[in-house]
Amino acid sequence: MTTPSQSLTFDDVALATQAKQGDKSAFTELVNRYAQRVFRVARHITKNDQDAEDVLQDTFLKAYSRLQQFEGNSKFYTWVVRIAVNEALMRMRRGKNRVTLSLDQELETKDGAIQRDLPSETEDPEESLNRTELRDGLTQAIDGLSETYRPVFVLRDVEGLSTEETAEMLDLSISAVKSRLLRARLQLRQKLQRFLKNDGRQEKDNL
Repeated sequence: MTTPSQSLTFDDVALATQAKQGDKSAFTELVNRYAQRVFRVARHITKNDQDAEDVLQDTFLKAYSRLQQFEGNSKFYTWVVRIAVNEALMRMRRGKNRVTLSLDQELETKDGAIQRDLPSETEDPEESLNRTELRDGLTQAIDGLSETYRPVFVLRDVEGLSTEETAEMLDLSISAVKSRLLRARLQLRQKLQRFLKNDGRQEKDNL
């Protein structure tokens, strides 16, 4: 029996095949499917929205130009996030900012523009506030990780990639990934504990 994840992977392969044949709407679907996740990876690595948007733009431009290299032997997301990680790490090394496109702008390719339609979430305002505060605290904690540990943590624990995939993307040994992941988790735990303690104190002060 085909699992949902397997079905999604097969759908990705079919969409990529159609995109290779010139079906722009198929590539648009792939962009819509993974843009938020690619942006999230880029944001955690670069630590700012502007660079993350640049990485998002460059990632899908390169993915589009390299579609013939995607043979369907791995998940499309694994393939495209490898491009994103490389782009993010290169941008960090260069340390330069460029003009960016917002996430609701069109993605320009040599064959024309592709619209990125990102789904929006609606929820109760109080729940949204609590979620935002927690997410901001977690983002700050992840941003506080050193550049040595942050990419490993993002790929393994945020994106759920395997140790082997993470090692391949970052050009590290499996043992190095495991070691860095352990240190990242320990650092993050300490940072989150301080955040929660400070948040608790603020709540008491407001009573």
